[in-house]
Amino acid sequence: MNDPIAGKVIIITGASSGIGEASARLLASKGAKVVLGARREDKLKQIVDEIRRDGGHAVYQQLDVTKPSDNATIVNLAKEKFGGIDVIFLNAGLMPNSPLSALKTDDWQRMIDVNIRGVLNGVAAVLPSFIERQSGHVITTSSVAGLKAYPGGAVYGGTKWFVRDFMEVLRMESATEGTNIRTTTIYPAAINTELLNTISKKETLEQMRNTYDRYGISPDRIANVVAFAISQPDDTTINELTVGPANQPW
Repeated sequence: MNDPIAGKVIIITGASSGIGEASARLLASKGAKVVLGARREDKLKQIVDEIRRDGGHAVYQQLDVTKPSDNATIVNLAKEKFGGIDVIFLNAGLMPNSPLSALKTDDWQRMIDVNIRGVLNGVAAVLPSFIERQSGHVITTSSVAGLKAYPGGAVYGGTKWFVRDFMEVLRMESATEGTNIRTTTIYPAAINTELLNTISKKETLEQMRNTYDRYGISPDRIANVVAFAISQPDDTTINELTVGPANQPW
């Protein structure tokens, strides 16, 4: 029996490392046609080359999710290369946490641009296609910080709470309008990715590194969850998934 993921066209943002890279490799191994986007073109090329060497189908585009035009271009790339889009995995994100008293306002704006506008731009780019065909699947990477508050994470958590509400409304509106768009929001806890590299506040970085060094698990664990959500029948939505280390009291 064929894998239900085989043949699906899947756009992945933030695909040059971590959860995005792990998901791209796993989904391609299951027969998906993956379209990868991120800012680091050299990394994307390497991943796509390796997927192709293993017999998979993959293309890439340098992508800045904060630019609507870049999002429109990657949607068009998926259509041109593979004939359409079945899934978009909006995974790009930043987490430069710090206490509000540190007044790292540039970091605040960057998080809003990537974590919120990046999701909005991706959905805006793909929604017309999903509405026209009356099917599709939007997956987002939120965070456990999108479920509960953490000191040092006021702005980051706020952006992830936004994603939670936005995705829930998208699900409800699609159900009401009969467009059959599935939604999945994933709330990871400590996953070993490059996310900590964006933290510039020394004390916050040390605290977060201690947590991730103690509890962190592989991004492959999230890739497995992404594949699980995609593989469900078209009439079934796995709306929310909280995933993290079994020994972390997040």
